[in-house]
Amino acid sequence: MWFYFCKRLLLAAAITVAAVTLLFLMIHAVPGNPAAVLLGPRATPEMKAQLHQQMGLDRPLAIQILTFFSGLLNGNLGFDVFTQRPVADIVFEQLPYTIELIIVSILWAVVIAVPLGCYSAIRRNSLVDQVAGLVTVATIAIPSFVMAVYALLIFAVTLRWLPAIGVGNGFWDGAVHLILPGFAIGIGWVGYISRLVRASMLEVLGENHVRMARSFGISEWRIVARYALPLAILPTVTILGVGIAWLLSSAVFIEVVFARPGVGALIVNAVNTRNYPIVMGTVLVTTFLIVAATTISDLIIAFLDPRIREKL
Repeated sequence: MWFYFCKRLLLAAAITVAAVTLLFLMIHAVPGNPAAVLLGPRATPEMKAQLHQQMGLDRPLAIQILTFFSGLLNGNLGFDVFTQRPVADIVFEQLPYTIELIIVSILWAVVIAVPLGCYSAIRRNSLVDQVAGLVTVATIAIPSFVMAVYALLIFAVTLRWLPAIGVGNGFWDGAVHLILPGFAIGIGWVGYISRLVRASMLEVLGENHVRMARSFGISEWRIVARYALPLAILPTVTILGVGIAWLLSSAVFIEVVFARPGVGALIVNAVNTRNYPIVMGTVLVTTFLIVAATTISDLIIAFLDPRIREKL
C-alpha cells in the first residue's frame, strides 16, 4: 500500500504540473490586453506598461512559468492585481463554499441512486425497474444549470419552500441554502450511479459467494447489504473520484445562478477581468482537488477490495 501510495503521489504531482502549465499557456493565448481591461479605456500607454511590468507580463513566457512554480514551492501563489492581497488567502476563503456544495451534491446523488440501483437489480425487468430506467435517463439528459433554473422557479419562487440565493447565516440556515444548489448538481448523477450500481449488482449477485449465502437461508436484503453492495459499489467510487472535475465545472454555473460565493464564481470574475494571478491560483487548487479525489478513490477501492491489494 505504501508503494502504491507513493506512486500515486508522484503521478498526481506530474499531472498537476502538466495541467497548470497547459492552462498558463491557454490563458496567455486568450486575445485581449489585460492591462486595458484592468485600467479601463482611459489608461495611458505608460500606465499599461507599468501594469504589464508589475504583473510580470513583459518577461518571456518560459520565465513567467518558472517564476510561478518557484513561488509555488515557497507557498506563494501571487497577489491580486486589484487588492494586492495574497491569492492563497482569497482562494482559500472561497474554497469551503465550493467543497460543501460538492459534498451535498454527492450525498444527494448517492442517497437516491444507490438504493434505486439496488432495488432495480433485485426486481429486474419489473415495472419499477423500467420506470427507474426512464427517470435516470432523463436526469442524465438534463444539464445542471437547466435543473437549477427550474428548481429555483418551482421550489423558491412558486412554492417558496426554500431560499433562492446566498449562503445563509449559521449552520442550519446554511444547510437549508445548500439544498437547492446541491440538488441541481447531484440529480444529474443519479442516472449514472443508479445504472452503474444496477449493472454491478446484477454481476455480483450471480457470483458463487452470493449463491452460497442464499443456500444458508440468509435474507435477500442482508445478502445485498453485506455481501453484494461492498463489491458492487466499487465502480461507483471510481466514477465519483473521476467525476470531481465534472462537479467542479457544474459548480461554476450553480454558484452564479444561486449567487453563492465559491471557487467557481471566483474563476468567472477573474477570467472576465483578466486577473491572471487569481485564475492561476484557483485552477491550481481545483486541479489539486481533482487529482487528490482520484487518488483517494483509488485508495478506497484498494482498501475495500482485497484482490486489488494483492496486486499492489
